[in-house]
Amino acid sequence: MKLQGVANDNIVKYLIIFFFTLLASNIVFYTLPLQQIYGGSNVNINTGPPYNGVDMHGFYTRTSQARDTNYDLPNNYFEESFKILSSNGLNHVRFLIFWESFVKNPKEFIAELKTVANAADKYNIKVLYDNHQFHTSSYLNPQRGTGFPFSLFEADFAFFYGSGGGTKYPTAKVWWTNWWDRNVRDKDANDGWTLQTEFFKKVLETVDNHTSTIGYEILSEPQVHDKNQWEKIGKYNKFMADFLRKYTDKTIAYSMNIPVSLQSPIELNPINLAKMAPKNVSNLVFKISVYGVPQENEYQESRLSNFVQAAELANVPLYVGEWNNVQRDKIIDEEGEIITFINETFSSINQSEANKLVSVFKNLDVWGSAFWQWRVDSHQVQNFNLINITNGKIETTPFFDIVKTAYQTIYGDTKKTPSNTTTLT
Repeated sequence: MKLQGVANDNIVKYLIIFFFTLLASNIVFYTLPLQQIYGGSNVNINTGPPYNGVDMHGFYTRTSQARDTNYDLPNNYFEESFKILSSNGLNHVRFLIFWESFVKNPKEFIAELKTVANAADKYNIKVLYDNHQFHTSSYLNPQRGTGFPFSLFEADFAFFYGSGGGTKYPTAKVWWTNWWDRNVRDKDANDGWTLQTEFFKKVLETVDNHTSTIGYEILSEPQVHDKNQWEKIGKYNKFMADFLRKYTDKTIAYSMNIPVSLQSPIELNPINLAKMAPKNVSNLVFKISVYGVPQENEYQESRLSNFVQAAELANVPLYVGEWNNVQRDKIIDEEGEIITFINETFSSINQSEANKLVSVFKNLDVWGSAFWQWRVDSHQVQNFNLINITNGKIETTPFFDIVKTAYQTIYGDTKKTPSNTTTLT
């Protein structure tokens, strides 16, 4: 009996030791990324300089179903654009494509993708193809929106034409809630997620065999309307990433959400942001946008800190897929809500601000970055224009000089192209 009691005592003692060992290991696991946040990433990414470049629009790859585009691409636009970028030391383009543009004109959409990929091959520009959306779709926002095709709205009478695709509109909230619940169908009851994989397959079949192609972005800046949607987005990103990996071993980017208000009831924080990541982190990057110098803007500092911590928790590199500097003003809308908008008059970026931003990216060991933006039609925000078109000829603006100088100042010679590997440590 005495021996039996000793044995029981030993079992209890070992269980206690095991419990506290397990607890300690879990504490280290969950807090280590947060401890490392300002001391360097725990992800070892590409050797040499990262992908440094710009965001670029096309023509047939950005048309909307609701409106006609009122500009023409100059002759050899893509080849001349990539030639300018390459000769000035840049090595990367994040190229925006829109699903509804493919639906509107699939033949010209694919032809333009081929032109982009061939020109990028020639000038050694590495392209990430971004499945972009702005205000959800031109179905919900005919004036400015582009993204999801009409077929994903027309089957449900709740989504009437022109009812608003931005985050503040009730129709957008209902549609995105349905999208995360995988409850969006076309008129033939086809699943929206599956339809999107079919669109992706067309893109991959066109560009994946090109040396210039480095990866694909699942969906740029998806909308989150409820704190319970973070894990659902993670399931969506996993679904899309698993599909892409069947056809490619290149980099897959998943994107930060909108809105990004730090007071939002959706509970925007690193833990929830990390839930957006697919479970398989091989060749995965987390795309964010930075539109202000963090050291000089408390909101931008807090916002970036959230993204950095989320990337650490997910154990993936950061990709600054959009960066610039804008002045935002606040107003109270017709519903009494405080909203922000870009002040077109006072938004700008100077060399010092650009250097500071690129320096932040380097310190964070980002996978790459792209300045917003290289576009044919001029934008009312002046620093959103890297080029002007005069008599069919591309001319760079002073903002392009600022961007290239920032990259060269912080990174040195950026002509060396990094490998496309993403190695986790």
